[in-house]
Amino acid sequence: MALDSAKKAEIVAKFARKDGDTGSPEVQIALLTARITELTEHLKVFKKDHSSRLGLLKMVGQRKRLLKYFKNKNYSAYTKLISELSIRDK
Repeated sequence: MALDSAKKAEIVAKFARKDGDTGSPEVQIALLTARITELTEHLKVFKKDHSSRLGLLKMVGQRKRLLKYFKNKNYSAYTKLISELSIRDK
């Protein structure tokens, strides 16, 4: 279920603020979004996988908290990020 290293490196390179940046909110949100979409596809096939569903809900909650933080810190970058990742805004 985890992202392979090539895909992860590609996402980090696309959303990083500077070289080697893995901790910025943009990178964290982008990585969580990729994992959420991958896990959502998994759960469409395996409907009774309840432990993965619980993990998905935890990831969605984590992403929601990061988005709330990022929205308060830098609104213009937040709007750009959600449009790139196709995330809905309240």
